[in-house]
Amino acid sequence: MKRAIITIDEQGRVHFPNANANDIWMSTQELVELLGVTFPTLSSNIRAIYKSGIVKKYESERYITLPNGNSIDIYSLQMIIALAFRIDTHEAYRLREAIICRLCQRHTKPDNLMMYITPRNAKYSGCNE
Repeated sequence: MKRAIITIDEQGRVHFPNANANDIWMSTQELVELLGVTFPTLSSNIRAIYKSGIVKKYESERYITLPNGNSIDIYSLQMIIALAFRIDTHEAYRLREAIICRLCQRHTKPDNLMMYITPRNAKYSGCNE
């Protein structure tokens, strides 16, 4: 199974992998490090999310076997985002900000630039008003 993870570096910058959203799956240990919480806190929040019905267990959790023979639970991007908005840590805040920033990025080209000329001044109107 192809798997990618989200990381936060020492400066607090969130790094999203260059992967399809369906390829982003993280283990509990990776989520503990990403969100800056303890394992019991992470587990109780995962259970609460399942109990609320926001995320379905069959859609967001898998059990995989690693090459060394160990097995782990991994969670989808859907669960990672739900956890980021449920947990109140600095790392979760940074992740929420990065998610919102990525959602709000505009991918428009400046070819829709229009120019209005009036006798006193010129106004430019483009995609970044």
